[in-house]
Amino acid sequence: MVLDGVVQQGKRLFTKNLSSCIGQSVYGEQLRTIDGVEYRSWTPYRSKLAAALLKGYQPKKLYSNSKVLYLGAAMGTTVSHVSDIVSGGVVFAVEHSAVAAKQLLDAIKNRNNVIPLYYDANHPDRYAVIVPQVDFLYQDISQRNQADIFARNIQWYLKKDGEAVIMVKARSIDVALLPKKAYTQVADELQGHGLHIKKSFTLAPFDRDHAVFVVNQKNRS
Repeated sequence: MVLDGVVQQGKRLFTKNLSSCIGQSVYGEQLRTIDGVEYRSWTPYRSKLAAALLKGYQPKKLYSNSKVLYLGAAMGTTVSHVSDIVSGGVVFAVEHSAVAAKQLLDAIKNRNNVIPLYYDANHPDRYAVIVPQVDFLYQDISQRNQADIFARNIQWYLKKDGEAVIMVKARSIDVALLPKKAYTQVADELQGHGLHIKKSFTLAPFDRDHAVFVVNQKNRS
């Protein structure tokens, strides 16, 4: 297994379907029975986290009872697979787009371990009464100030020994910059916030102009 509840077969990933969702797909993905257990197909072309796993990323803080803060939940595609993984934990899914939030609600309607939050991730203080300290923080937000959003949410919510992942879209940083320079800019910003970059890599060939940064709070007292 790649992670608890995640099976890899060749270049395909599958997450163990949450017990309350047996027989149900979220977005038309294939359901498959493996060793008597139902799994959901998790394509790297629709989920950056799946792409990262297939490129060798092994999360240290994403397990069955993890508390996860997911920023940029969108329509719930990847959120639903994270929900499968943290079957005994909880996912706090933040999304600010009304259109996407409506689809997110539909995607998680039978997933009791996902708490949808209709908030702007630029203001992490606004959901402090709901979100506790988390083990794993994941961000997929295409905004110019995405590194700043990421760092401020880490300061508010990530446990001292937690792990955080940001998916960086180069064109959202500056359309005039080459992707490599955009990634360097983001790396400098993250380090400027006192974050330690444990690993970084691009998502090619699964996703163009995207890179992954895995960080922790090395300098936090």
